[in-house]
Amino acid sequence: MMISVASTAPDRPAARANGTVMPSDMPITMSRTVSEAMKCFSTCGVCGMSSSLRGALGDTPRAIGVTAQVIPEAGILPTVHERPVGHRPRHSNTEPSPLTRHAAMPANTPSIDPGVRIGHVHLKVADLERALRFYCGVLGFQITQRYGAQAAFVSAGGYHHHIGLNTWESRGGSPPPPGSTGLYHTAILYPTKKALAVALRRVLEAGVPLDGASDHGVSEALYLRDPDDNGVELYWDRPQVQWPRTAGGELAMFTRQLDLNALLQEIETPPTTPAVGEGPKDL
Repeated sequence: MMISVASTAPDRPAARANGTVMPSDMPITMSRTVSEAMKCFSTCGVCGMSSSLRGALGDTPRAIGVTAQVIPEAGILPTVHERPVGHRPRHSNTEPSPLTRHAAMPANTPSIDPGVRIGHVHLKVADLERALRFYCGVLGFQITQRYGAQAAFVSAGGYHHHIGLNTWESRGGSPPPPGSTGLYHTAILYPTKKALAVALRRVLEAGVPLDGASDHGVSEALYLRDPDDNGVELYWDRPQVQWPRTAGGELAMFTRQLDLNALLQEIETPPTTPAVGEGPKDL
């Protein structure tokens, strides 16, 4: 995806409902860098997925050199009495879940409508600007709407948003410790192998290390982490007629190491690629 970030700066600063003047919309240059702390340091014995030390876009000599602009504040910021877009109150862990009433999935459960898709993922981040430097500056998503320094929505191709980013409950926070439940990774689907190659080149040029690179038979995938240590998968799907199947017609996905140099041959002047493991055993 080669999607530029664009906006129109306002003539004067925006203001909060309480009269506090917010900074005016100004271009932000990606002068900060990819942390060298984002290095692969271990491999899980269960799934084989390489994990990374927590990193941030900043604090090392290697500059990204990508420029993006921030869209002006989207109207009045929500007060503590309002419910921001996409926000929901946290439920107590002591509250019983309706799912605990069922020992197993009910029989003859109707299938979901085949037209249903995963529309977006919404992430809690510690630093909104840092997250935008990754998702917009490195990957190329476009900001579609913003709530000051608290939240932003980004997309590809003009959709309202594919990814939401907010600091409502997480400003200055840390990633969950190992052993916690939560997001395994966000998978971003590219339309063609060439588009994935372009994404790989962007990642390499930004100095973001890869956790792994896999051929799953049905797809080819790259694995990395965002500045908040959330797993990110970039992949393209092979045509369904090429998907590996058993003699009985069931999917037979696998995990094999992906040849990054061969992937980069889809585009011109490929950069030198690092040695990378095969990535997760499962999608």
